[in-house]
Amino acid sequence: MRRCCRAGSSWLTTPRFITNATTHNFHPIFNLCFHRNNTSSPTASYSRRWYNPEQSRRCGPDTVRHWVEGDSLPPGPHQAERFTVVSYNILGDRNVSNHGDLYRNVAPTYLDWDHRRRVICEELLGLNPDIICLQEVDKYYDLLNILEKAGYLGSYKRRTGGSVDGCAMFWKAEKFLLLEGESIEFRQYGLRDNVAQLSVYEMREAQSRRLVVGNIHVLYNPSRGDVKLGQIRFLSSRAHILSEKWGHVPIVLAGDYNSTPQSPIYKFLTSSELNLMLHNRKELSGQRRCHPSQVLGLRREKGILFVPMDRFFNSRWSEEEMNVAIGAPKCHIAMHPLKLNSSYAMVKGSLTTRDNGGEPLATSYHSNFLGTVDYLWYSDGLAPTKVLDTLPINVLKETGGLPCKKFGSDHLSLVSEFVFLEVEGKNEATEDRAIS
Repeated sequence: MRRCCRAGSSWLTTPRFITNATTHNFHPIFNLCFHRNNTSSPTASYSRRWYNPEQSRRCGPDTVRHWVEGDSLPPGPHQAERFTVVSYNILGDRNVSNHGDLYRNVAPTYLDWDHRRRVICEELLGLNPDIICLQEVDKYYDLLNILEKAGYLGSYKRRTGGSVDGCAMFWKAEKFLLLEGESIEFRQYGLRDNVAQLSVYEMREAQSRRLVVGNIHVLYNPSRGDVKLGQIRFLSSRAHILSEKWGHVPIVLAGDYNSTPQSPIYKFLTSSELNLMLHNRKELSGQRRCHPSQVLGLRREKGILFVPMDRFFNSRWSEEEMNVAIGAPKCHIAMHPLKLNSSYAMVKGSLTTRDNGGEPLATSYHSNFLGTVDYLWYSDGLAPTKVLDTLPINVLKETGGLPCKKFGSDHLSLVSEFVFLEVEGKNEATEDRAIS
């Protein structure tokens, strides 16, 4: 499960630095406001039975995303200690083939991996982040071949079982030194075939500044809230252990949590605990109420009067389910050891893009889902200075579904800039290095 980083370790890759003249051959379609008019698309490598030709005229200028600044920071040398993190579920190539019904309104050209790879990498290079956390990656080396030329190192953890996708992390080698890396296989703990990654970084220009970054793709199955809780609880616990080991350093947890902001699992993340007896295991993630027709008000949900009674009868948890969620068969309170905030909830955006709690109205959109499941969580010792706002629901509606011309996935990337803050009682950084 755990891999310390040493010279020659296959867990990470070595960057190949190249000149600006070479990198300029790879033209980003995104500038600061992510706008360009002339993106070409390769011919699709396969045909589909149907798609709406109106899609070819969609994803126009209205899909520009804007930076939103956070509150003013206390005085201090913060500029040199800022860093940017991206979390992005890039949609596995095999999942496009296996779940074609989710993309029936998307032009085949925009589903082709060659097109999506180019658009995704152009977006990432245009953002120029310091740390990149990707989920649903099944073409890791395609991405690595591009990102390492821009000075990134990378690590990858494939899911166990029959799935071919996994999680990948990239970081700027000139800005961060990797001190320790850990891969988590949840299968070892009876928590399905999902995986997660944890890395401990040190800023090269400010060696006292270290942090733990986690990357996770939580189980999708809406009915298995017990497994979702178990995976999040375990990741949080391991992140806490690494933080303590390296001097109580701050933590960023990125990923696709497959849970909405209105869900009990979201409450678990923000409050650090959850009473299982108060919730239906099958409703812990909130995913069942996010069909586009429900979100856009095209149909009324049936059976709403029976929800309270259904919740009462289905709130009973077996000892096995409690053990999966909590790690203890006779306990009904799930807990995790971190105090977390969401960067998007803390940097308020427009009412057209955010809900009442500040979270994006939608980070993912396809034929069966329109809502938010992606987050960038952070602990004490950090503060978000700005985030890249998502898109209004009406703009997403006009696309007919993602991916599209300017976005290479059915998710939107989340981007946040953080700054280190002084924390009372902070331990002095040790001089030990896991790698040089």
